[in-house]
Amino acid sequence: MIYKLLILSVGGSIGTTLRFLVYFLIEKDRISGFPWATLTVNTVGSFFIGFLWGFFANHYISPGLRMLIFVGILGSFTTFSTFAFDNFSLIRDGEVREMILYLLTTNILGIGLAFGGYYIAKLIG
Repeated sequence: MIYKLLILSVGGSIGTTLRFLVYFLIEKDRISGFPWATLTVNTVGSFFIGFLWGFFANHYISPGLRMLIFVGILGSFTTFSTFAFDNFSLIRDGEVREMILYLLTTNILGIGLAFGGYYIAKLIG
C-alpha cells in the first residue's frame, strides 16, 4: 500500500508541475476569457492516455509504472474539476457561446485525440 501511495505521489507531483507550466505559458499572455490552458492540458492528456494505452497494449509495462503514468502523471495533468469550473465561470460571466464551444471542443477533441493516440500507437507498433 505504501508503495502505491509513493508511486501516486511522485506521479501526481510530476503531472501537477507539468500542468502548472502549461498554465503559466498559456495564461501569461491571455487576452480572452476562454480557458485555453485547461483545454490544452485536457486534450493533450487525452491524446497521451490513448497513445500510451495503445503502445502498452503491445509492450509490457509493470503495474507500478502503469499506475505512475496513467493515474499519477496523466491523472493530475488533466483536470475535470477545472474544466467544470471554467464552464461555470463562462456561464456566470454571460459567455454562453464560449461555454458551448469550450464544452463541445473539449469533449469531441479530447475523445477524438484519445482514439487517435491509441490507433497511432497501434500502427507504429
